[in-house]
Amino acid sequence: MKTIVSALMISLSLIAGAAQAAHVDAPSTKTRAQVIAELQEASAQGLLSRGELDYPPALKTSNSKTRQDVRAELADARMAGTLSRGEGDYPSETPSSSPKTRAEVQAELVAYNAEGHGPTPN
Repeated sequence: MKTIVSALMISLSLIAGAAQAAHVDAPSTKTRAQVIAELQEASAQGLLSRGELDYPPALKTSNSKTRQDVRAELADARMAGTLSRGEGDYPSETPSSSPKTRAEVQAELVAYNAEGHGPTPN
């Protein structure tokens, strides 16, 4: 029984190897010069990885903010109280304030209900 299983595994591995080799022999449509030109272009753009430490390669970003802009935004966030200090206060709550007093809001509600927009009595 072991010899049959072994023979079957050997024959399947030979068939798989032959099938894989058939796909490797496909002709390439690019010339050597085209491949070298593409490699040089990718290298010039910084898209090539050199070793394990820079994978994936860092893409160049264009940031229009200066250090002073970022520091000013940080100061504004601190003053407004919207700066997060860890997972415990995520998402940060923005302080809400209204220019109207409680009495003004209640008067608006009474007027709104008087116009017939409010809840209907049961």
